[in-house]
Amino acid sequence: MLERLAVILAAGQGKRMKSKLYKVLHPVCGKPMVGHVLDTVREIGVSRSVVVVGHGAEAVQSYLGPSAEYALQAEQLGTGHAVKQAKDLLGQEQGTTIVICGDTPLITAETLEGLVQLHESRGAAATILTAELDDPKGYGRVIRDTSGAVLKIVEQKDCSPEEDAVREINTGTYCFDNAKLFAALDKVTNANAQQEYYLTDVIGILHGEGEQVEAYLTDDVSESIGVNDRVALSVAEGYMRERIVRKHMLNGVTVIDPSSTYIGSDVVIGSDTVLYPNTWLHGHTQIGEDCVIGPQAEIQNTIIHSGATVKHSVLNEAEVGSSTSVGPFAYLRPGAKLGEHVKIGDFVEVKNATIGDHSKVSHLSYVGDAKVGTNVNIGCGAITVNYDGYNKSITEIEDDAFIGSNVNLIAPIKIGKGAYVVAGSTVTHAVPDNDLAIARPRQENKAGYADKIRARAKAKKKRSE
Repeated sequence: MLERLAVILAAGQGKRMKSKLYKVLHPVCGKPMVGHVLDTVREIGVSRSVVVVGHGAEAVQSYLGPSAEYALQAEQLGTGHAVKQAKDLLGQEQGTTIVICGDTPLITAETLEGLVQLHESRGAAATILTAELDDPKGYGRVIRDTSGAVLKIVEQKDCSPEEDAVREINTGTYCFDNAKLFAALDKVTNANAQQEYYLTDVIGILHGEGEQVEAYLTDDVSESIGVNDRVALSVAEGYMRERIVRKHMLNGVTVIDPSSTYIGSDVVIGSDTVLYPNTWLHGHTQIGEDCVIGPQAEIQNTIIHSGATVKHSVLNEAEVGSSTSVGPFAYLRPGAKLGEHVKIGDFVEVKNATIGDHSKVSHLSYVGDAKVGTNVNIGCGAITVNYDGYNKSITEIEDDAFIGSNVNLIAPIKIGKGAYVVAGSTVTHAVPDNDLAIARPRQENKAGYADKIRARAKAKKKRSE
């Protein structure tokens, strides 16, 4: 098997995006476009990937990091000129080189594999990924001879009337024999309407030298979409979202309303999980089997184990144990880790805290910077007071403890095993195992005093009028 290489073109300015964010870093289904492209070429076994950067080079390199090599196109003089910048890195290699644009996130690994296999099986010098469009305006046309062999590619602005009528377009993705690619690039000139060095001219040069040029026609026109503005970005988002949701449904996930369900490209979901409408799954979220997610759930970079339920809640960088329920209207912040059979109820916030198996925080509570054991009950309105304005401190609640309603636990503090903290207490000292803690003033009733309070209030209101 020939070595597979890739050149990813990511040097253009992207002026039509009208954005401060560099074009290829605009996300589609939660991942920057150039990230999709790099992942796809890796999936088909590319051993070296060179990303050609220009405008926004530092931002692209910061995102991709050491996962790619980089070549700088300091001045944008066309696609041929861009690919030539990779010569110092790849010029001496032998094998098959894929050239692909960093703003084409919809191309699949299956299509690229088909392109490469056709290219290598035919012994071609170049193979073009093509598509047929009803309206090919703006795309370069693939020109064939009467026998169907590829002669050249002509850019839209350089088309004759006959060439302009051709519906088969160049998607901007190619396979080349690596050595022949860089040899032909040395012969490309800028004698065209744009005065640029076109990569497409390599096709005509190779054909003129008697080399074999092939074309691989994709049956999915959406893969040809290159994103140059916000309209195309939205179109690409729609196609990819539909593709991702369909993949999960075919893998055994029930999606009640695909049109209102948003799943990121890196999300993993187990079979027999049900997603209800208006569910958003982002980042590297992993969801097990037999879960119920939604409606109205937004989940990012979170692990949810099998059998869990999340409704009307927001989860970010958290972990939810099996058979645990979250919500409605709960908020799990980074570092929240729930055990098995835990209940997190309505208007509960958990941050940087572990909560052990079979424990309950049923409603209107905040648990932050805490270690909660198993079979603990935290009552309505209870709060771990973790911040003094300068420092975060830890609250520890051991197994089988009971925390009453409207309790304030002033950290750092430890509540022992089986301890009981009475409702309404503000606790500042450790509670030993099985002790009862009461930290509130004794109730005092003043006979008839309510009428005096009301009279004062009425008099004050009358004076103000």
